[in-house]
Amino acid sequence: MRVARKSATEATLEPLQLGQRVRAIRLSQNLTLEEASKRTGLARSTLSKIENEQISPTFSAVNKLVHGLGIDIPQLFARPRTGASAGGRRDITRKGEGKPHPTPTYEHELLATQLTQKKMVPFRTRVHTRTFDEFSDWIRHEGEEFLFVLSGSLLFYTEFYEPVTLNEGDSAYYDCTMGHALVSTSEQDAEVLWVTA
Repeated sequence: MRVARKSATEATLEPLQLGQRVRAIRLSQNLTLEEASKRTGLARSTLSKIENEQISPTFSAVNKLVHGLGIDIPQLFARPRTGASAGGRRDITRKGEGKPHPTPTYEHELLATQLTQKKMVPFRTRVHTRTFDEFSDWIRHEGEEFLFVLSGSLLFYTEFYEPVTLNEGDSAYYDCTMGHALVSTSEQDAEVLWVTA
C-alpha cells in the first residue's frame, strides 16, 4: 500500500499491484516471459500468473525475481513516480576543497556543501583519537550511518557490541542513535569516509 497524493489536501490509499510492476520491469528489459523464466528460474506459467495478479509470489519467488531481473527489492515494490523528472542536483568537491570542521577527536572535511536539504551527508574524517578515554561520552545523533575505512586501521566502538577492528577497505553500517566512536590503531591517523542519512 502507498499513499498517492491527489492534491495538497486530499490523499487516498492505492493498492500495490505487484504483477504490473513485474511486467513493467520485464518489458523494460525487453524480455519475453520465456526469457524471464530462464533468468529467474520460475516457470513461465508462474510468471504469467504473478503478472496477471492470479497468485501472490512467495518470498522465495520474490528473491528469484530480484536476482533474475537484476533489480533491488525496493524497485519491485515501489511504484515509479508518474510524471517525475530528474532533479538535476549535483555538487562536485575537489580533493582537499571540502569544508573543514575540526573537533577535539576528529578532523572532518564536509563534502558536497553547496547542496542544501540533502538526504545524506558525506564527509571525510581523519581520526586523531588513540584511546576511548579521550571521549567524554558516546557520540549519538539521528539517522543511520555508513562508514568506509580509506586508510589505516581503527577500533570501532559501539554501545551494544564489543569493539571491532576495521582496516583499510572495511566498512560498517549502523544506527546513529546507538553510541559510537572511532579510535585510530595505525601508526598514522586512520582516514574514513562517512555518509550519514
